Amino acid sequence: MKNKTTRWSDRVIPILMITLTLLFVSLFLIIPLISIFTEAFRQGTRAYLESFKDEYAWSAIRLTLITAGIAVPMNVVFGVMAAWCITKFQFRGKNILITLIDLPFAISPVIAGLIFVLAFGQRTALGAWLIDHDIKIIFAAPGIVLATVFVTFPFVARELIPLMQEQGTLEEEAAVSLGAGGWSIFWRVTLPNIKWGLLYGLILCNARAMGEFGAVSVVSGHIRGETNTVPLYIETLYAGYSTVAAFSMATLLAGLAIITLIAKSIVEWKVKRGRRNTET
Repeated sequence: MKNKTTRWSDRVIPILMITLTLLFVSLFLIIPLISIFTEAFRQGTRAYLESFKDEYAWSAIRLTLITAGIAVPMNVVFGVMAAWCITKFQFRGKNILITLIDLPFAISPVIAGLIFVLAFGQRTALGAWLIDHDIKIIFAAPGIVLATVFVTFPFVARELIPLMQEQGTLEEEAAVSLGAGGWSIFWRVTLPNIKWGLLYGLILCNARAMGEFGAVSVVSGHIRGETNTVPLYIETLYAGYSTVAAFSMATLLAGLAIITLIAKSIVEWKVKRGRRNTET
């Protein structure tokens, strides 16, 4: 009797958990994604394409690409440097550095944006000095870039740190014993070992940079045609009851999400394949 009960629970519990998981994913991911494309094409393909003829739409797309194009490379460089320092060296303050890297995960993006407003706003000494020298940070593109860098900089570092800790330092030490220099060790030993983890972190960082709303909303000022990124422009359109245009722009971010998931799956497959080859 006990064996029958155990077998019954072994069959039912996995089925129940899988069903609940699929329902959750459908309710919160698949259905909203389908709704975005449905609403975007509700009035036909022509209305969908017309949404992208607006100069403000292209201004938002251009600013989003510029912001990501600056923030992502900066975070790649910082992430590699931070991961290298944390995993390859022992120094005072290492735990503090790790905590600071995680800080954007603990702070609301809106608060992060407010921090930059308080730091560079015109009521501060630094803000007043910047205004006197005709340098605009807040309510301009530089402020958007700063806010984006802040909320996205943990992604690359947090992906590389556990990977590099798992790999250890034996290969680097062997390279040093053979007379290799620092740059040579990095390019020929470290980088090939972390390339897939680095790509994975870069993909996540880019997706967050292009889709960031909270911090960017605070520092942008919502100046149409100047400081509106794609997420902010979508909000502006939706608030103005331009539903088709808003969902049409939203398909860009939805498409980015789909591409990110596909790229993420490919990278994970490559990593698992590489581990299997190493083990064999």
